[in-house]
Amino acid sequence: MQITMLGTGSAFAKRYNNNNALIEANGYRLLVDCGITLPKALHDAGMDFPQLDAVLISHIHGDHVGGLEEYAFQMMFKHQRKPVLYIADVLVEPLWQHTLRGGLTQGELNDISDFFDVRPLQAGVAYELAEGLAVELMQTEHIEGKASFSFLFNKRFFYSADMRFDGKLLQDLVESGVETIYHDCQLEAPGVVHASLEELLTLPEPVQEKTWLMHYGDAMEQYEGKTGRMRIVRQQTAYQV
Repeated sequence: MQITMLGTGSAFAKRYNNNNALIEANGYRLLVDCGITLPKALHDAGMDFPQLDAVLISHIHGDHVGGLEEYAFQMMFKHQRKPVLYIADVLVEPLWQHTLRGGLTQGELNDISDFFDVRPLQAGVAYELAEGLAVELMQTEHIEGKASFSFLFNKRFFYSADMRFDGKLLQDLVESGVETIYHDCQLEAPGVVHASLEELLTLPEPVQEKTWLMHYGDAMEQYEGKTGRMRIVRQQTAYQV
């Protein structure tokens, strides 16, 4: 399985695109989140929407879903097909009612299913999306009162969408066989709704060694060499996981 972060930036970053990923396995291409900057980031990677097999959404903040309107319209009007949308069952209605409805609705096209092949997922259940690519949604804490999900791929790769620090969860994941962790990181403390670098540095070294940092701000270079045993994910660089 290969992952390329099309963007590695926080919601407010300007030097880095939104923290969205492309996962590839046996020719299958899964987009993980589709933020505001995603359409341009995908173009910069030499790709276009029809080359994607599906999109998987973690939660409904703009830096994770702000590009879905363009995705839907391009696929409908330029390519005449619905993109596959994987999303937690509890997020389907909020995504449509609170994010997409105003921009996408036109005439008789007034439901999310008019634009996407929606495939709701339940947390805690492993789903095989394609040969060699399975995912389990894990609800993790981010914003109080708003559901947000991280992803466990193939039982060995944990991808945090946006989440507060949970050291016990990360240690438990490593003990269960997880080999690689991609974790959002607010470099400056306090993290509040994201894990801060200060918090992540409290992880045991064996966990740090498996952890890569993403979703960082524009001052990332100032923290190079200050991340303990953890490494920094680079935008538009492919990694095997």
